[in-house]
Amino acid sequence: MAEKEYWFEPKKFGYGAGKPIHWKGWALLVAYTLLILAPVPFLEESDPIIGLGLASAIWIPATIALIFIARHKTRGEWKMRIGDRD
Repeated sequence: MAEKEYWFEPKKFGYGAGKPIHWKGWALLVAYTLLILAPVPFLEESDPIIGLGLASAIWIPATIALIFIARHKTRGEWKMRIGDRD
């Protein structure tokens, strides 16, 4: 069986994924950033309710997808870490 390819290191302090260790992890963060910034013109130029609704329709699924992918592509499991003590 092939070894699983990891995109992120676990955080040294705290809970969750740390910095990307593979180009695919960096690409995921760049894509997420672009998705978060995409609705900004609509927030500034349109009706606030419509702009916020459109932004939320992009931000919520994008954030859920980022968390799901990062969790499954992190070396080791997500758990609370306190430095070198594991």
